[in-house]
Amino acid sequence: MVLTSHGAATGVSAAAPALHWGAPDAATRGPVVATLTDPRHRNAIGTHAGGYSVYRALAIAAGSLTADFRADLTNTAPSDAIGPHPQWGDAGKIVSLDPWGHMVGEAFARELAAGIDVRPTIAITRAHIDMPEIRDAIRAGRLKIDGDIIGPKGDVRVTKAAIDPVWYLPGIAERFGVSEGRLRRDLFEYTGGMFPELVTRGDLKVFLPPIGGMTLYMFGDVSKIGDNVTPLACRVHDECNGSDVFSSDICTCRPYLAHGIELCVEMAQKGGTGLVVYNRKEGRALGEVTKFLVYNARKRQEGGDLPDTYFKRTECVAGVQDMRFQELMPDVFHWLGIRRIDRFASMSDMKFNALARAGIDVVERVPIPDDLIPPDARVEMEAKVSAGYYGAGFQSQYDRTQGRGLKE
Repeated sequence: MVLTSHGAATGVSAAAPALHWGAPDAATRGPVVATLTDPRHRNAIGTHAGGYSVYRALAIAAGSLTADFRADLTNTAPSDAIGPHPQWGDAGKIVSLDPWGHMVGEAFARELAAGIDVRPTIAITRAHIDMPEIRDAIRAGRLKIDGDIIGPKGDVRVTKAAIDPVWYLPGIAERFGVSEGRLRRDLFEYTGGMFPELVTRGDLKVFLPPIGGMTLYMFGDVSKIGDNVTPLACRVHDECNGSDVFSSDICTCRPYLAHGIELCVEMAQKGGTGLVVYNRKEGRALGEVTKFLVYNARKRQEGGDLPDTYFKRTECVAGVQDMRFQELMPDVFHWLGIRRIDRFASMSDMKFNALARAGIDVVERVPIPDDLIPPDARVEMEAKVSAGYYGAGFQSQYDRTQGRGLKE
């Protein structure tokens, strides 16, 4: 058993590939190696597959997987080409994912041939999605079956990309305005000392955190996403399992997700492109247990669920209103080469401000139509618009019936 806190005292092993984050090309940048098949090759902290690495450990312990297994990457190359883009060579533009993570087979063929276990952190494939909301839009005449974007049965053709997080620690620290030392120490201490290398190996600058990543759904010609000429519609969506999957009506998550997808499909059918960014940040990154506790606290408080105490109830349970920290969200747009979003399906001031700070121009912000807001989600929408969410033209049922003024 090799303790990561007692690795090579002189720094990265001579057998490990050099890693220069933000280098202009893959050969100079080098691969991210976090596999354990040969610890001498590691140049990053953490393990591949994030939280799923625990299941890998269980599979090895149970004897259903050999510890030295190496993935056969034959025929796993991306279905569509993405990049490279100029932003890939800027260490400050992308700090939370590996821009070369989908190209390991071609970009790091030399290292693979030398026996280094380089693994993808991004995979790109093609699929179809079938949603009742899309069929409803077809029946209503807002969308039409064209045999290309929308198939004869109402299914929508998409290109999907799954992205695991890869953090460049100096860049993460700079993005949040803290020192790298403070970031490393807090990551180490408040994950129960999970990764000692965070505080013992300052020479290792890249960390694969044990958290969920994101999935992209791209509509239309993927090669035109990021050309900054073809119009782009976009929805950035943070996971809400209860609503997204089970259609819980206490929030607007699934309705807004479906609305965003419709905007993307509509744009693609007009010759543009569409992009849905789906982040694994359940319950504002507080987790689903915390989210359900907050639901109970909101409903059981004196006076019932109220906009005025919406965020306060969350803070009472979690200690903070929101931990999604949209500062890292624009990285995926830089990965795609995007500098302009023509139609942004979001009312969030945090998302909009993060994009603006990253130099990404948002031409139009599209609020959720009032008739798509479930009755039980009115309180949430009231609270968000009052707190600064974009609400041009928005007038909720609560506003009309109670006469409350909304700050827009």
